[in-house]
Amino acid sequence: MSTLQKERYVYILKEIENVGKIMVAEMAYQLQVTPETIRKDLDILEKEKKLKRVHGGAVKYGQTQKEAHFNKKMNDQYYQKREIGKKAAEIIEDNDTIMIDVGTTTVHIPEHIVGVQRLTVVTNSLAAADLLNKQIENRFFDGKVIVLGGVANPEQKSVAGTLTCHMLEHFQFDKAFISCGGITPQDISDFDLEESIVSAQMIKQTNEVVLLADCSKLGNKSFYKICPTKEVHSIICDQAMPAEWKQHKNLQHIKWIEAKGRGVI
Repeated sequence: MSTLQKERYVYILKEIENVGKIMVAEMAYQLQVTPETIRKDLDILEKEKKLKRVHGGAVKYGQTQKEAHFNKKMNDQYYQKREIGKKAAEIIEDNDTIMIDVGTTTVHIPEHIVGVQRLTVVTNSLAAADLLNKQIENRFFDGKVIVLGGVANPEQKSVAGTLTCHMLEHFQFDKAFISCGGITPQDISDFDLEESIVSAQMIKQTNEVVLLADCSKLGNKSFYKICPTKEVHSIICDQAMPAEWKQHKNLQHIKWIEAKGRGVI
């Protein structure tokens, strides 16, 4: 190993330690080498378990939080999630192109889409795609469903990965319905790294970000950051915004929609 290689490795690992995530293009510019050189460096460092490669860069190596199985999560806060999904469906309009991400809250959106015309739904949720197709088949709404490609995760009924992100770059959405594992006034976060990266890409491709989160997510932080909370336009939750959050500068522009109905107890 040359001295220059060692210096790059030290610099890369220091940057990851400081900021949590580095991008290939940025490292190539800072170190005055080609992106291919940085990719090779990251591959070597990943084999040495000093970092973890992700789409476009790398993050700090470490054990992730184990996310519960999709079917188990469906039973948690079930009625609250269903009311949140119903409220989200109410803001979908004729001719919309929308994105529905993976989650046991967003999966309740399809069953409540009724009477909408010429709707295009893009999703990386295998569970949501199945429900959407059934709704169209039964003529509850008119439109089409586009399922993103990528690596399937059977436990979470999801698709994610580099291919998923590349496909997303070709879309522009009217609304993106995003789920999460935790929300604070500062950040939105989730358990799964690959799904978090996909959600972050969705946010870049949409005019309006709608976050769906039941009250158990409030004040919690999951392992991976999706985006700063200030990038969200609306939050649909089964309870009102916490009193201590109301004066926070990151939340002043956000429309907080409280979803309550007979199902919420």
